[in-house]
Amino acid sequence: MEEIDLKELFNMFWSKKVQIILIILIFITVGVIYTVEFTTPMYSSSTTLVLVSSANDTINTNTMITASDVSLNSKLVSTYSELVKSKNVLREVISNIGMLEINEDTLKKDITVSAVEDTELIEITVQNEKPDYAAQIANETAEVFTQKVKEIYNINNVQIVDKAEMSTEPSNINHVKDIIMFASIGIVIAIIYVIVANMLDTTIKTAEDVEIAYNIPVLASIPMIKHLGNERK
Repeated sequence: MEEIDLKELFNMFWSKKVQIILIILIFITVGVIYTVEFTTPMYSSSTTLVLVSSANDTINTNTMITASDVSLNSKLVSTYSELVKSKNVLREVISNIGMLEINEDTLKKDITVSAVEDTELIEITVQNEKPDYAAQIANETAEVFTQKVKEIYNINNVQIVDKAEMSTEPSNINHVKDIIMFASIGIVIAIIYVIVANMLDTTIKTAEDVEIAYNIPVLASIPMIKHLGNERK
């Protein structure tokens, strides 16, 4: 019985193969059009900072913060990560670059700060419509942040490891990924369509359908006759 069900299931989908292929192609086409026409390309650039321990750090004895208080640990990395996106830092970045048409809140949305797990590395990533702006903002943010650390903690323990470079490829557009995603959606929709269409189809196709529909046994069936030239089968 299981083999018959699997065979019927296969035949059900095979009979709708044209519709299935058409639905999948439609979704792929929609996905490509969406990514090309309606998605604004965004470019990302990242700069990496490292927390280091320096014997030449100058400690202000009038403050309660000492070198041991700001030792290299995960808590300090987390604090620094939040400091990068503070209004004080972003306001100075905007002023230095001369992008006065944006405010701190807008710039903050374009900046992502992440701490590399189990390290003292901080990665600052900036996303912008213009690749040169993304790199410029990332590098300026790193410079301003290191200066703010000196002012606030009176210690020079942040160094720039890698400067941001201009990206040539959008970070938010991946045509292969989009095609696979929309094709997968098309396959799901096609499966749903075939199942619903089969449920709504009440036509009788086999002798078993007659037995199920009328609860009577089928004694005989007349085969279909195909004409092949002058021969009959």
